Amino acid sequence: MRVAYDIETMPNCFTLAAEDCDSPIKWAFEISPWKDDSRAIVEWVQWLVGHGAQMVGFNNVGFDYPVLHTLLQMGKATPQVLYDKAMSIIHAQDTNRFASIVYPSDRYIEQIDLFKIHHFDNKARSTSLKALEFNMRMDNISDLPFPVGSILTRDQVPVLLDYNAHDATATKRFYHESIEQIEFRAALSKKHGRDFMNHSDVKIGKEIFQMELEKAGVQCYKYGPNGREPAQTKRASIAIKDCIPDFIKFENPEFNRIHQWLKEQVIVDTKGAFKVEAMVDGLEFVVGTGGLHASVNNRVYEADADYMILDIDVTSLYPSIAIGQGYYPEHLGKQFVSTYRTLRTQRIGYKKGSAENAMLKLALNGVYGASGDKFSIFYDPLFTMKITIGGQMMVLMLTEWLMSVGLEIIQANTDGVTLYLPRVQLANVQSICAEWEKLTDLTLEHVQYSKMAIRDVNNYLAVSLDGKVKRKGAYEHDMEWHQNASALVIAKVAEQVLVHGKPIRETVMNWSDKMDFMLRVKVPRSSHLLWGETQVQNTCRYYVSTEGQSLTKVMPPLTKKPDHWRRIGVESGWTVCVCNDLRDATMPINYEYYINEVEKLCLGLH
Repeated sequence: MRVAYDIETMPNCFTLAAEDCDSPIKWAFEISPWKDDSRAIVEWVQWLVGHGAQMVGFNNVGFDYPVLHTLLQMGKATPQVLYDKAMSIIHAQDTNRFASIVYPSDRYIEQIDLFKIHHFDNKARSTSLKALEFNMRMDNISDLPFPVGSILTRDQVPVLLDYNAHDATATKRFYHESIEQIEFRAALSKKHGRDFMNHSDVKIGKEIFQMELEKAGVQCYKYGPNGREPAQTKRASIAIKDCIPDFIKFENPEFNRIHQWLKEQVIVDTKGAFKVEAMVDGLEFVVGTGGLHASVNNRVYEADADYMILDIDVTSLYPSIAIGQGYYPEHLGKQFVSTYRTLRTQRIGYKKGSAENAMLKLALNGVYGASGDKFSIFYDPLFTMKITIGGQMMVLMLTEWLMSVGLEIIQANTDGVTLYLPRVQLANVQSICAEWEKLTDLTLEHVQYSKMAIRDVNNYLAVSLDGKVKRKGAYEHDMEWHQNASALVIAKVAEQVLVHGKPIRETVMNWSDKMDFMLRVKVPRSSHLLWGETQVQNTCRYYVSTEGQSLTKVMPPLTKKPDHWRRIGVESGWTVCVCNDLRDATMPINYEYYINEVEKLCLGLH
């Protein structure tokens, strides 16, 4: 049994809403001057425990459960006590985000935290339940109806209860979107006899890697006066020449200039430390700590009887470099390479798309990322840069070799290169790739495209021979949960135009899925949104309309102008209709806005 839940805290009102994840059963509790469900909540949790239930939440490990735990410990608590606990958690997040965590062994009931499972606690992936409501296309997107810290009247409590119930429903819905990830973690926890439930894929992968190292006798931690600390290799500086394999050589003067320049660099930081550029055959190549990048712009390529589009990628680039070149964090020794190889072999044994395969992929790649994390057992910045720079130099050398046979480079990226070549040159290309594989001990994968539409290095479409479409950047419409799935009609129609030759205007105006026209905007609590002159909720769903009003962000003043609140237009020059409740969506869509946006992705490509 699993129960989705959410809490709300105000100085004079605490509410808890919950839903059985597999039935229509719902619960609602209130602690206020007018009702005291303290004992009922305690007994309800005891009942859940007796039925072997787990409680499912969104950021519940970090927030909801520590507040609930306070009530369960006390047996009875006032709204003020619970509100103060909630505020202490929020304020501690700026200084010590672990201060209020209740560890699994101390919890009265098991917790499943969807926020952690999806790695939304990573700053780059951070999102909110409101944003998920938009991405899940819920009928109603509801924001907190009262300012935090409000003293509620008796008539306002039902409003808070309704909002609380709405969030519990949203949590339940996202739970069902997360079933595969949850069941995988449950199985993995049972297999290894440790709790993986609230771990992200990357964290699971790193722990599995660590377990394998420890099985082999590798000491991952050291113990001293400050207790347990991760074993690490810290370096005052890194000479880039130590990161480039000896076999790297270039004939092109510009590539050779990059090579020589790199060998002269000494860095103290691995993040954004440097980049160097070169123009070769009309294409700008950029090499640096951010990766290798080169691309034609605003072009469409099509394969035909004489020419083909060939994408060549290194298989599992980062793990393969470490394994192939024998790279390892110094403090972990050569066993690290053996463990890396074992886990890579295990991954190959799982079907692509399976939870196990995905987890091991992230584990293998995550170790590379962790090698630059100053809190990780894998930390060794020299290892990081050997893979980062060494890998780029290998791919750049492959690019130079391929250019020698008379073909066009469409793109070069950190993990591969895309070519437009005469079909008669395929055998030469394959021979070059085989020679490069032998030299580097890396494996290349080859995919042919029938068509490729490229705006720039970060935004393109590529159609494989079996009809599958690879989408990047502005052309992506199969969004991850943390991404903003606004106005998907733009990317979807652009694909229809560029891949299938559909007309822009007619396709937009005849698009049947009206939800694809919806957009989302969010402002922090320090700001607010105005629709016309009416304030609307801070997370807001809208569409560009022929009958709407302007939408404006009102942001706090900057230091230089302390009395000047900033007004920033959303979709400036266009009017919009707010429709957080789809019952309000009459949908007088202004198709011209969407047509214009599609044209930006399609016109100018030749």
